[in-house]
Amino acid sequence: MGRYVIRRLLQMIPVFIGSTFLIFVMVYALGDPVAALFGDKAPDPATAARIRHELYLDQPLWKQYLHYMGQIFQGDFGTAFNGQKVTELLASAYPVTLRLTLVAIVIELIVGISLGVISGLRRGRSVDTSVLVLTLIVISVPTFVSGYVLQFLFGVKWGVIRPTVSPDAPFDELILPGVVLALVSLAYVTRLTRTSIAENVRADYLRTAVAKGLPRRRIITRHLLRNSLIPVVTFIGTDIGALMGGAIVTEKIFNIHGVGYQIYQGILRNNAPTVVGFVTILVIVFLLANLLVDLLYAVLDPRIRYA
Repeated sequence: MGRYVIRRLLQMIPVFIGSTFLIFVMVYALGDPVAALFGDKAPDPATAARIRHELYLDQPLWKQYLHYMGQIFQGDFGTAFNGQKVTELLASAYPVTLRLTLVAIVIELIVGISLGVISGLRRGRSVDTSVLVLTLIVISVPTFVSGYVLQFLFGVKWGVIRPTVSPDAPFDELILPGVVLALVSLAYVTRLTRTSIAENVRADYLRTAVAKGLPRRRIITRHLLRNSLIPVVTFIGTDIGALMGGAIVTEKIFNIHGVGYQIYQGILRNNAPTVVGFVTILVIVFLLANLLVDLLYAVLDPRIRYA
């Protein structure tokens, strides 16, 4: 296992370099950060040249990237155009989005797996059909529609919660945004679990467990569910990074100043250091999540061993 982890960590290095380089090129090559800094006003050529020199923008793109990576390895993600350190923005935004993502993941796991197990064990019945129709409706409704509808109903009309989240973003205020963020992924988790349960319920090892007279609850939890969770764990692992980076709409609706909000503001203002810094951390999250998923395979299925 240890050799496998080391090998995977080494494989992450070229992936990280390639991903960050593409991000860096797309952000810095497709716009002029200095022109965006001055807005509609044309900058003085001398002032613009001085700013480009200070920001290392007068160098070739590959040199800019090497300079940026050198800063990252020293813990410096640069400075936003408003003068604030990107590390300060990261420190304030990522804990909020991590809490929001944690709420969404918990909702996905509890509700999605429960509905998937119920639907898979009753395949072809009315419960199964109802779950499939419900998940199809959830997948079809865009996040901004479900977000605004739930915000209006629970926050404005019924007054059950605050319509917007306070700056501290406590867990109790993140429940409804977490539901909105998790809805589409929850539907996919339900369908994946349902399909996997329906396939494994006819497996030979399950017939053997039934023939041995094991309790139904033990058969479902220790045998059927454990082997059926591998595709679900794969989806959840990739979904962690997607939820953190794709929370722009949800954070905008509920006024949550997290990662999605900061990336949106950075793109809107062409604030390249902010965008590149936040997306670089997201790349690391994706890589670590995928590594964790691969390690969980061996926990769920003892037949899987890593040399």
